[in-house]
Amino acid sequence: MSTAAIYRKEAWYDLISVWRTPGFVIPSLAFPLMFYLFFGVVFNTGAASTYMLVTYACFGIMGPAMFNFAMNIASDRAHGWLTLKRLSPMPVPAYLLAKFSTALVFSLVIIVALFTVAALFADVRLHSAQWFLLAMVLLLGTLPFALIGLILGLTLSDKAAPGVVNLLYLPMAFLSGLWLPIHLLPTVLQQASWIWPSYHLSQLGLKVIDMDQGHALWLHLLVLVVSSVLLAALAVWSFKRLTGQKT
Repeated sequence: MSTAAIYRKEAWYDLISVWRTPGFVIPSLAFPLMFYLFFGVVFNTGAASTYMLVTYACFGIMGPAMFNFAMNIASDRAHGWLTLKRLSPMPVPAYLLAKFSTALVFSLVIIVALFTVAALFADVRLHSAQWFLLAMVLLLGTLPFALIGLILGLTLSDKAAPGVVNLLYLPMAFLSGLWLPIHLLPTVLQQASWIWPSYHLSQLGLKVIDMDQGHALWLHLLVLVVSSVLLAALAVWSFKRLTGQKT
């Protein structure tokens, strides 16, 4: 079997296994859509609905990336599957890229669902280039959250992983201004929001529709790139520590 075929099969089987888990699929897809319907459609219209489309889309894509990596990798470790896969001829990157591709599929479904609701029921009107660019920003923005999930999956037990992800995921979303506009938060929390990759991702998305806080584009890009590099380095260190490899 060719290397490309191994990558394709691993990605397909990972997607199928996750898709057959209603406890993961339903909350991942329903929560961001439900929140947007409630706050962005029922109680708001116009500019507020457009703003919330971006922030709730950021909230939506964070969940599948963090939970899929953290919970499933922790479970694979606990049941010996990760050890078995490492001993098999399958390349380790195929295992990780399969989980990332699954996160991307879920993110794409969430993005399409939110865009459809926004256009049909919230009267959100964007140019074609804005719809496309916003979707690309959101899809690429899944990377740092996937890395966070990977680190948690490599370091936590399968029982602890879901709770710890929730303890990180929900406060991060709130403190990044994804539930409430960032300017409504106290000044100290607005300043602290710069430590969260979710804040910078939302600001990049809001720049597409000219509703961001006005900071330079390169600043948000720099923080996301640097944080992703640091998270990737920590993930590599965690993997080597788990497998007993010398760092």
